Amino acid sequence: MTVRNLSKDTRILAILVTAAVLIWLDATILGTALERLADPSAGLGASTGVLQWAVGAYSLIFATGLFAAGALGDRYGHRTILIAGLAAFGVASVWAAWAGSPAQLIVARGLMGAGGAMIMPSSMAIIGVTFPPARRAGAIAAWSASSGVGVAGGPLIGGLLIDHFWWGAIFLVNVPVVAFALAGVIKAVPNPKAGNKRRVDAKGLVLSTAGLAGLAYGLIEGGQTTDWGRARVWGPIVAGVALLVAFVVAELRAAQPSFDPRLFRNARFAAGNLALGALFFGVTGQMFFGTFYLQGARGMSAWDAGLVALPGALGVIAGAPLGARLTRRHGVAKVAGTGLVVVALAFAANLAFGLHTSLFWWCVAGALSGLGLGAAVAPITAAVVAALPPERMGAGAAVTNTIRQVGSVLGIAVLGTILTSSYRGGVGPALAGLPDGVRDDATPSAEATRHVAGVLGRPELVEAADRAFVDAMHVTASWAGVVVFAGAVALAVAFGSRTRPAPASLPTVTKVATR
Repeated sequence: MTVRNLSKDTRILAILVTAAVLIWLDATILGTALERLADPSAGLGASTGVLQWAVGAYSLIFATGLFAAGALGDRYGHRTILIAGLAAFGVASVWAAWAGSPAQLIVARGLMGAGGAMIMPSSMAIIGVTFPPARRAGAIAAWSASSGVGVAGGPLIGGLLIDHFWWGAIFLVNVPVVAFALAGVIKAVPNPKAGNKRRVDAKGLVLSTAGLAGLAYGLIEGGQTTDWGRARVWGPIVAGVALLVAFVVAELRAAQPSFDPRLFRNARFAAGNLALGALFFGVTGQMFFGTFYLQGARGMSAWDAGLVALPGALGVIAGAPLGARLTRRHGVAKVAGTGLVVVALAFAANLAFGLHTSLFWWCVAGALSGLGLGAAVAPITAAVVAALPPERMGAGAAVTNTIRQVGSVLGIAVLGTILTSSYRGGVGPALAGLPDGVRDDATPSAEATRHVAGVLGRPELVEAADRAFVDAMHVTASWAGVVVFAGAVALAVAFGSRTRPAPASLPTVTKVATR
């Protein structure tokens, strides 16, 4: 069957899935390069904190940019914003490929996040207009399954490029995908607009971005210094929390808020978003430390590490349609809740992994985690979108996707900080006999310790670094599992009731939000 023989809505969905693949491809493909970027010789010599920012800058700008993207899509048309997002993503990919410093890489990643922020809510809004309610859940499931394509393709493509070219090549793979998606969007995708034009919430954009950035900076800095009493650590955290509180207050007072806190009066909307945030909190952190375990502590090549990650990606691809099908019969609480519990148990399985554990079990845990992730995301997203007023679909979808990205930002910041702090404490005794300056150079990360060990000719320090990292990974995975399990509990409580929530709350929100 050719593309021309496909129905119009199927062609539109295929194009939107291609655009969405970019978001996930970039998120996973960078993971294959983290070990190389940390290398002082072959990469940029980036510290763990810098790498946290390289990953987190994308999610941070993505999360806060969704506010503006939803409003701009409602005003100027979601196809227009989708085209702008794809173009920004392509330009930023080229910039990231030839970044000459960690700072340039972080900025380029932030621009890619801005492009992603325009792609995601626009795609969901177009799906909402294109597909009738009876078919919308299936379309969202297919769109969500694009994450599996990105998760599967990212590590494999990235591993191949890292092993044969320089690290910047991993970003150039985005360029042909952007070109294909742009051609399809311009030719076939409609340009829906909301009947009620909303202004861009500049105050909310500034407060949310600054608040999340301050919070993330303080957490990452705390992990790097392990001195939480320093003003440069607790100061940004306090300021970040204060700015986020000010953001919520400002949104409550706004006549047309981009991120409407009143929507969270609906228990199911609130619980579904909490579960999604917790899920992406854990999954993003797992991807971050999993890369260093496979390529660092286990010494695998980027390609081999990509192959080991493949079962998890296939699990996501299989889990998305399975979750959507089972939810129609058993409900969100049982299916998505079980999916979250499976992910939490897969994280707990990390406690059994050491330096010589068979990678077969890593693949099994990855496959189960991916299956749970895929089975949970589509039903929860569909349930949350169903709770939103139709005329607020662009902005409402932005709220849900913002929570997912905030979960990713905090996952990198919090779990990365736990990993760094635990590693520093574990490797400290092995480095105690080194001169002060050398010890300071060796302490920040396992990669730094291995580099110093190579310079000094001290192979025992490499073994100490690997053991300390595995111990730190166990601590980090435990916290990730606890957070995801808490999300499962919230979901079960909100969706487990046989009685439906009172529908009066959402019309009240709509009235306030659209006046």
